[in-house]
Amino acid sequence: MRTLQELINKEEPGWPIVKEWINLAKNKIEVLPTDAQKAEKALVNTQVSTRSLMGAVIYETGGLLIDNGWIRILGAGGERMTRSLPDWNFGKTLTRQGETPSYLLIADDAIGGFYALNGGFLGEDTGNIYYFAPESLKWMPMNMGYSQFLLFCFETNMDDFYGGLRWDNWQEDVRELHPDYGYSFFPFLWTKEGKDINKVSKRIVPIGELYDSTMEMKINQGK
Repeated sequence: MRTLQELINKEEPGWPIVKEWINLAKNKIEVLPTDAQKAEKALVNTQVSTRSLMGAVIYETGGLLIDNGWIRILGAGGERMTRSLPDWNFGKTLTRQGETPSYLLIADDAIGGFYALNGGFLGEDTGNIYYFAPESLKWMPMNMGYSQFLLFCFETNMDDFYGGLRWDNWQEDVRELHPDYGYSFFPFLWTKEGKDINKVSKRIVPIGELYDSTMEMKINQGK
């Protein structure tokens, strides 16, 4: 495992790039604060350099909220969003800190969709991002790496990407949603009865509970 000093790149840090992109972003971006202890621990446990944009986000932020908090990009965690990227993956994609995961969860959204960096399990395009779509229970390739994913979050019209998955007045609901939680829908979005999101019921549940239940449904559906 590399030390904190080895992971902090002072010559070519990635954060100025991310910060410039945020300043120019079309979508609303909220940079969540963290503290030095959390940032250092998260960086060491993830084992990525701050030269990379992922390392920069982990070391410099508690996470990023995109589009009123619809998408939550994981960082070091803090008061507003308690999950750090390595802690969130522990017990899901990691069994011990510092190992190379089959995929790494890097972000999620309010409706129980999950973004992951492919470590080889999701396809042959190792290093690319996949999206787990709650309306299909499938991992969908996005054909982009982490840097492009940040630009996707900053620049994309999310109404287009999430077509049919945003209910009336979703902005008000999501703005009040804690970023460690998400919406569980019934009937499920992947069923015929759940196709109209304005007609299904929804309840707020911890995002960890939502991840576990969704992955269990995916396994059961595959049987």
